[in-house]
Amino acid sequence: MSDKHLCPCTESCYLQQAMDSIGGKWKLPILCSLTANGASRYNDLLRNVNGISNTMLSKTLKELEESGLVRRAEYLEVPVRVEYEITERAKSLQPILLQLIQWEMEPRETDKH
Repeated sequence: MSDKHLCPCTESCYLQQAMDSIGGKWKLPILCSLTANGASRYNDLLRNVNGISNTMLSKTLKELEESGLVRRAEYLEVPVRVEYEITERAKSLQPILLQLIQWEMEPRETDKH
């Protein structure tokens, strides 16, 4: 059987890794909030990301940190202040995401086969 018919994403590939980093229901809304509002505290994100639960925000922030897209900064004040901000790696996604927005806004051709 020939390998030429296999999808290149059947093996671990860079596209799949990228989609894992930004995919899911909450990652892009969190990144958009941090991009628009700058460094934010946890409760600010909870308010700004419409519909997200406490559990999902915490889980997704950890995943974004592990992917190198969000930085968690802890300030040793009383009380302790924690802020989240996007990294340079996440900032480099902005032109790509803007291209996706432009792509989605283009009129769709209907396939008339």
